[in-house]
Amino acid sequence: MTSSRLALTVALAMALPGLARAATDAEQPAIVVTGQGLPDSPATPAYDVVTLGADQLAASASGRLEDALGAVAGFQQFRRSDSRSSNPSAQGATLRALGGNATSRTLILLDAVPLADPFFGYIPFASVAPERLAMARITRGGGSGAFGAGAVAGTIELTSAAPPQLGLFDGSALVNDRGETELSASLAPQLGGGFAELAGRWDRGHGFWTTPEAQRVPASVRARFDSWSASARAVAPLGSDTELQARVAAFNDERTLRFAGADTSSSGQTASLRLVGKGDWGFDALAYVQAGNFTNVVISSTTFRTSLDQYATPTTGTGGKLELRPPLGGDHVLRLGGDWRIASGEAKEVAYNASTGAVTARRIAGGRNSLFGFYLEDDWTLGPVVLTAGARADRWAISDGHFISRTAAGAVTLSSAFADRSGWETTFRGGALADLGAGVKLRAAGYTGFRLPTLNELYRPFAVFPVTTSANADLENERLRGVSAGLDWTPVEAVTLSFTAFDDKVRRAISNVTTGVNARQRRNVDAVHSRGLELGFQAAAGQVRFDGSLALTDAEVEASGTAIGLDGKRPAQTPRVAASGTLSWKPAEDWTLALTLRHVGQQFEDDLETDSLPAATILGAFAEIPLRQGLSLVLRGENLTGEQVLTRKQGTSVDLGVPRTVWAGVRVSLR
Repeated sequence: MTSSRLALTVALAMALPGLARAATDAEQPAIVVTGQGLPDSPATPAYDVVTLGADQLAASASGRLEDALGAVAGFQQFRRSDSRSSNPSAQGATLRALGGNATSRTLILLDAVPLADPFFGYIPFASVAPERLAMARITRGGGSGAFGAGAVAGTIELTSAAPPQLGLFDGSALVNDRGETELSASLAPQLGGGFAELAGRWDRGHGFWTTPEAQRVPASVRARFDSWSASARAVAPLGSDTELQARVAAFNDERTLRFAGADTSSSGQTASLRLVGKGDWGFDALAYVQAGNFTNVVISSTTFRTSLDQYATPTTGTGGKLELRPPLGGDHVLRLGGDWRIASGEAKEVAYNASTGAVTARRIAGGRNSLFGFYLEDDWTLGPVVLTAGARADRWAISDGHFISRTAAGAVTLSSAFADRSGWETTFRGGALADLGAGVKLRAAGYTGFRLPTLNELYRPFAVFPVTTSANADLENERLRGVSAGLDWTPVEAVTLSFTAFDDKVRRAISNVTTGVNARQRRNVDAVHSRGLELGFQAAAGQVRFDGSLALTDAEVEASGTAIGLDGKRPAQTPRVAASGTLSWKPAEDWTLALTLRHVGQQFEDDLETDSLPAATILGAFAEIPLRQGLSLVLRGENLTGEQVLTRKQGTSVDLGVPRTVWAGVRVSLR
């Protein structure tokens, strides 16, 4: 992190107590701050929105964010493994089967700040504790207003919980049947007209076997993990309708995958300031800075010695936005604003001869991406009908791209400085929402979007035994065109059914294209085309509730030229069927009993459909049982039926997902 950005982080950290004092000294006790942004616009539901509440997010069987988001069928990471047993760089998130590579095609925001790593584009799921969230709003397709560049498969907006949800103190300690532990705590006092929050979580364990017993060798190890995250947040009123929000956060995540010495780590720090005004002229102003690092050691599967040491990948991201909502009367909600993001980073690695241990090359690769966008959107309410339309213009630039390779002695063998590129992308979206009465609402939308290649895709090669994938500095921007239509029906107050049909196409989609034996390269194919149906069902009867989600998708690659062998094939790691259903029972306010059944259909490991990952159905459970005032027993069960879930398959070499796991612990909650 540069000195100026480090100074900003320190300044924000020092500002938190001051904000808390400002809240305490406020002489306007009637002011209520939320820690959130501006209210949703009336046309938000036109874009196929699903909302997960705090109870749903906190009651996942694994206690991890990616598992909680899996309640929305169609959400997936690049691989089936979660953030305890996967390489962080493979944790891309996508929706609507618009996958095919490990970079996120879904924009994920935490309190309006983009969550993706600035260099790789992966999502650091371990850095976000789902029990600290108030809600997650998932928009499948449709792009976004602010920070819309990158939302080609949709947007996931995460909102941090405030004291009314968290309570003054909330803490839990759990252990599973393998001796792994999870500790989590938060302190969130109300301070005058505002509040402050301190939170942290620590997960560690020796892990489970990802390698089947028949394939283990002396160098094989369990998927060990050790991760922590911490955050400090304060919200203070600056007037009757304006609030200042500040947040600093840090995380560190270390894992060992498959072989002894195959250690990987990711870490990051984020600081943000946000000013929200909810008066006649609504506004939302945000600035943030991110810093991170990634390391990875690759172990040869034949000699079990180090073949590659990616010893550092320092990255920096900065950004911000300003949105205004001028008063135009009750029938119109106009949003206009601008946003910017700058990402820079450099991957540093040493290659070794896996037989002799001698250094064969020292490589550095990196660059800088920048985006400056402007957007305008209006919602017009005409009785039971809401019409919406919006446009964005983004100035993008790819610059400072370089790749340098040296010998062990430091002599340069290859030095490439890639040409700077820049341009404009314009995107549009529009939709309609009609309330027909009798509990029936119709919606329809059309949209475009785009995504800039990440620095990782442009400049950094990688290897997943036995395949090596090379980078491509000439990659073009991806561009989305899509339409969707659906209905929501609430025949009675406690029952809701939803149905959505969609047709989305990502042109110039970046894929890992097979170029030879155990060799691939990132390339633009003509398109990834996904069509499908999304169904949702929620029903409540007294203390019992059911939440169900089903996604049926037909996705295929459209390819010509050197990638013609991919034409008509399904994108890698993309299932046709995904479903989730949760049956929960709350016999009293502090009780929760829930069973979740998830199904993921068959999918292919690679672009040529050579290796198949069988379908998997997993049963999970969660229970919170009060023991006395403020003290509860917490029980969780992952994969209770012991389903064998393949997360990677290349020839006969496979990796496995989480086996049957049982957790038990206590939760202390003080209101």
